[in-house]
Amino acid sequence: MDEGSREYVLNAAKEHRVKFIRLWFTDILGFLKSVAITVEQLEEALEEGVGFDGSSVEGFARIDESDMIAMPDPTTFQLLPWRPREPEAVARMFCDILEPNGRPYQGDPRWVLKRNLKRASDMGYTFYVSPELEFFYFKGPTPPLEPLDYGGYFDQTPLDVASDLRRDTVLALEKLGIQVEHSHHEGAPSQHEIDLTYTDALTMADNAMTYRIVVKEVALKHGVYATFMPKPISGINGNGMHTHQSLFRGDRNALFDPDDRYHLSKVARGYIAGLLRHAPEITLITNQWINSYKRLVPGYEAPIYASWAVVNRADLVRVPAYKPGKENAIRIEYRSPDPACNPYLAFSVMLAAGLDGIEKGYEIGPPSSRNVAEMTNEERARLGIQTLPEDLSEAIKLAEGSALVREALGDHVFTKFIENKKIEWENYRTQVTSYELEKYLSIL
Repeated sequence: MDEGSREYVLNAAKEHRVKFIRLWFTDILGFLKSVAITVEQLEEALEEGVGFDGSSVEGFARIDESDMIAMPDPTTFQLLPWRPREPEAVARMFCDILEPNGRPYQGDPRWVLKRNLKRASDMGYTFYVSPELEFFYFKGPTPPLEPLDYGGYFDQTPLDVASDLRRDTVLALEKLGIQVEHSHHEGAPSQHEIDLTYTDALTMADNAMTYRIVVKEVALKHGVYATFMPKPISGINGNGMHTHQSLFRGDRNALFDPDDRYHLSKVARGYIAGLLRHAPEITLITNQWINSYKRLVPGYEAPIYASWAVVNRADLVRVPAYKPGKENAIRIEYRSPDPACNPYLAFSVMLAAGLDGIEKGYEIGPPSSRNVAEMTNEERARLGIQTLPEDLSEAIKLAEGSALVREALGDHVFTKFIENKKIEWENYRTQVTSYELEKYLSIL
């Protein structure tokens, strides 16, 4: 560990009268885990980490290999703004998970992303992302769900409590060192979005995890409930996590070519081709829940076909319009993920798919000029346009047969993730739902 970073954390904790430090990490499903230490334990934790029982964490170790170490990353030290500063403050640090011998633990999602970023680095690239995480505010967490407003896209409603919620959330994020691009009302009633400023993928994955808890904490302080569930209400748009991505070589955008019609370099075209080719098999990771596939249906802006377009928002991959003089702004937007995914794993598989396209020289045809959903199956097949999986079961089968997903996640996370999703599908498949009872009980 860098001595300067260690000293910075110790001095900052003393200066801000920090009493408790929460050490954060995620399980394979992307749920935030936390263990709290006191400031008296901080120096030892920075040197040796904190031990815990890995067998109790989803997707981590078996009982016979359960000892794990949470090693704090001092660069992620921040005070938690929703906790009182007086008389003593609370801070957090993200952790890398280590085996007792000090080796990185292969089941740690943060390590999975680091491995994939190393592959990009070996190819000469730095991977930057900016996800748009949408969410809903409701008056409470239990049905029937009551929205706070009935606004639409970019609406500004007078004296809207959600405006105050977004403002307080942005202020809290900035106090945590997370820069916000902008925030606005989304298309569905009581649906909102706060966009985080571009940064490297590891920092952004940490930021996305922090963002989700900040949104929920601020909502609770206002007496309401926030959810990133992909499709909490049928008949309206669901929550997406459109992910803007770019590759840089030093300070140059590797996606930009001034002579190309769409200003896309050969690298960009290969990256897009890789995303499109592997989209069906990586969907289990970017859309990991039963409910995720209630969002990926026709008619609600969520893409279901693996096509690309310039500007058009109906396709899976979108290339936003180029602004002259802003070469660094050229990026690729992947629109199927939802904000309930594990961002470390989602960024990993998207990057792996794009790099595969670059390495193997995959090519793309011209961008879509018409609505892919209105084409016939034969037309889509002729154009080589694949369809995303319709439900979790299909997504599991596609991911399970994918060499790319296995390589991107590593054997441990790949196996554990697939096992977990199969159990989830089986539990869902065998349930008798209220829909079935209402539809059939009186007539059968």
